[in-house]
Amino acid sequence: MTVPSPAATAWSSDRPWRGVMVATALPLRDDLSIDYDAYAEHVHWLIANGCDGVVPNGSLGEYQTLTDDERARVVRTAVAAAGDGARVMPGVAAYGSAASRRWAEQAAEAGAGSVLLLPPNAYRADERAVRGHYAEVAKTGLPIIAYNNPLDTKVDLTPALLARLHGEGSVVAVKEFSGDVRRAYEIAELAPDLDVLAGADDVLVELALAGAVGWVAGYPNAFPAACATLYRAAAARDLDTALPLYASLHPLLRWDSRTEFVQAIKLSMDIVGRPGGPTRPPRLPLPAESGAGVRAATEKAVAAGHR
Repeated sequence: MTVPSPAATAWSSDRPWRGVMVATALPLRDDLSIDYDAYAEHVHWLIANGCDGVVPNGSLGEYQTLTDDERARVVRTAVAAAGDGARVMPGVAAYGSAASRRWAEQAAEAGAGSVLLLPPNAYRADERAVRGHYAEVAKTGLPIIAYNNPLDTKVDLTPALLARLHGEGSVVAVKEFSGDVRRAYEIAELAPDLDVLAGADDVLVELALAGAVGWVAGYPNAFPAACATLYRAAAARDLDTALPLYASLHPLLRWDSRTEFVQAIKLSMDIVGRPGGPTRPPRLPLPAESGAGVRAATEKAVAAGHR
């Protein structure tokens, strides 16, 4: 496979899904209403601290619990706060393809540069249904980043299927969350022009070394500067910088692949002084033991100078 150059791993307005795209947590007040002002400030802060863009309305943003009005306003808030809509990649997952297309249209109207789309997840869709789903949303004209999360959706976007979706013009990239870093090499063989983005924080370095040109990331919500440094070092294959930093952050990064990742990342945000807040049901606060583990790892990262 061809090793991407440093320029290929950097954000650009013509490929705005590359670089560090933060799957943003959504600040909630104690009454579980959205603090849009805090969210806007958070988006601005992430970009000012080295991240390239944001992904509102992903799972970390608790999109499943939002009303339609809330979900649309979150996107508009992110676009305004980012200063450049190209830096915003809204999640447009929904149970129906028509609904996903409507959310993609809303993202385009708001000025977003691309969208992140799960496969159909109301049932275990076959390949024909998956292809139809992505083709329908692609009609909006916005670049689509496929999101492969077979653990949760029970639909696996295999390298062969991704190559077909790319060949049909339905997707430009994939957020790879299967945990199997070997797939990056097969994707590069079958679809060399399809961008692979690291989709799980705890396999970032492995996927960057395998050719990933971006990172849809969770823990930059709490440590944006450290995570941006980590991504750029890994993408440049500067292992003297990347590996010690990765080892130091990994006790936190691995929470991104756990069921309670939203609660964990929000707790870390609260500890470092960012607007995290509670989660909406059915998510509940972390059990005491888990919360203590996240707190200890977060405080250790702060003591190590990570920001």
